[in-house]
Amino acid sequence: MTPSRVHILPIAIICAFTLSSLASSLSAQEQPTKKNIDASMSMHDRRAQRLDESKSENKNKSVKDETKTVLYPNATRVSPEAKSSGKMLKELQGLQDLYGKQDMAGVIAKADAVVAMPTAGNYDKSFAYSLAASAAADQKDEAKAADYFKKALDSNGLDNDSHYTTMFNLAVIQYQQEKYQDALATLDRFLAETKSEKPEHLSLRAGLLANLGRNDEAAAAYKALIAKNPEDKRLLMNAVATLQAADKFDQANILLEDAYKRGMLTDGKELRALYVGYMNASRWSDAKAVMDAGTSKGILEASPQLAKDYMVLAQNAYAEDNTALAIEMYTKAGPMAADGEAYLNLAKVLDNSGKKAEAKAAAQKALDKGVKKPESAKRLLAR
Repeated sequence: MTPSRVHILPIAIICAFTLSSLASSLSAQEQPTKKNIDASMSMHDRRAQRLDESKSENKNKSVKDETKTVLYPNATRVSPEAKSSGKMLKELQGLQDLYGKQDMAGVIAKADAVVAMPTAGNYDKSFAYSLAASAAADQKDEAKAADYFKKALDSNGLDNDSHYTTMFNLAVIQYQQEKYQDALATLDRFLAETKSEKPEHLSLRAGLLANLGRNDEAAAAYKALIAKNPEDKRLLMNAVATLQAADKFDQANILLEDAYKRGMLTDGKELRALYVGYMNASRWSDAKAVMDAGTSKGILEASPQLAKDYMVLAQNAYAEDNTALAIEMYTKAGPMAADGEAYLNLAKVLDNSGKKAEAKAAAQKALDKGVKKPESAKRLLAR
């Protein structure tokens, strides 16, 4: 019996659509009110509160945050002056108020109306389209969200932080639509123009390469990321899955083995990825050591799957004439197995070893749990 190869699905990439960078260029009266839009909102909420206190004197001024961290300092694009004024300022305020009330259908309808206004400038259109895209994403309408994000980019009115956040969001939406080639093209443009080296951006590219079947490139990309971020377990497991998909099991095992030695593998699925990797490489004693350590520490819990894995070890041990180890492994597998097959195999090995009484006891347990061929167990009991 050949052990099944472990394929750890790449962790799904989740994108939080951000308004904070968009809103920062509006006047003091235009503060975002929807909480938890992304990780930077808490900082913006504090800034918005300060702005609200002085909005009467700054009503029609574009507010710039001197302490704002630039998200894409190496961007090649010349950032336009992102601002609105007059009637359009009021329209954008109304649009954002709808978003704050989570009236997503209202946001989309008003955004369409705003961009159709003859006085709408590039900034007004980009802002409206971006908000509509976020609203569409909130409604799980990925096709519409992608269309609005693209229109926001094409309008080219946002500051660099907002523009490139929008571009990255478009790549994520395309990824979620499984339009991997489109997503890769969008992301490559994003990386070329921002010069970003952030792990979250580069890992998306590696994931896209994997989904496109370009496993060698994906594996190289993940390994480069791990070299720079050795403690990031999500990157590690994605790299392992990609290497396995590319039939580079030795390389996957190296990554997992190193992580295991550093105490990073703390979940049963992670340990299984390692010991099945060892099995695939015929490193049976190493697989057993990981399994035994995992069970003793409570990381690996008794289950039918673990029983099957112990049966693999048992079958290999018996094939190598290591009867004692085969008996030990089948004995471990029996109680946690979904049926009596492990006990039946145990009974056969015991019987061949001359341990008739123990073989009969195991055969009876096999019958009690149920086996595909009960006559085999009954013959052992009849001897």
